[in-house]
Amino acid sequence: MTLVDSRAAITVGPLRTVPNYITAVRTVAAVTVGIVALVSGSVALMAVSYGIYWLGDVLDGWAARRLGQETRAGAVFDIVSDRACTAVLCVGLVSLVPDVAVVAVVFLLSFLVLDTMLSLAFLCWPVLSPNYFHLVDRRVWAWNWSPVAKVANTAGVIGAIAFGQYLLALGVAVAVVAVKLWSVAAVVRLLERDGRA
Repeated sequence: MTLVDSRAAITVGPLRTVPNYITAVRTVAAVTVGIVALVSGSVALMAVSYGIYWLGDVLDGWAARRLGQETRAGAVFDIVSDRACTAVLCVGLVSLVPDVAVVAVVFLLSFLVLDTMLSLAFLCWPVLSPNYFHLVDRRVWAWNWSPVAKVANTAGVIGAIAFGQYLLALGVAVAVVAVKLWSVAAVVRLLERDGRA
């Protein structure tokens, strides 16, 4: 296994980067629109808030890579901001569409606990972010942070909800929990193997 072994991979900042500004703006915008959607009872505005969140999340990652401004601090900021957006928007969605409550509980516990632990695990190795976890373990990366996994893990649940397929959404959420549990166990084994546990 070859890890990124450069100062860039273990340096925290800088903090004032274009991607971090995008992360801050998209988080404030998505949460604000989400709260307005909740107060006004607008499912359409809630959809807009999800769109702001996802578009901003794609944009900050693209800017980080394109501008050469990927940092460990930026990765952590992105992870924390994702959780803030998801928590607010998911609770708002449940308030507007109570039928998705069970799906939301399963999804939130998976994303806010298991996925957060996994996403922050990159800090145990000299890599810039979870996007580079393939340098630690390709299988864990493929199931969690590859482009396909990123879309499938969240969009699968939200897509099924958007089409009124709540049982399918629950099935996808449970499958994601299974993937996250397997991944956590794999990361624990990696930490033990590398003497980091």
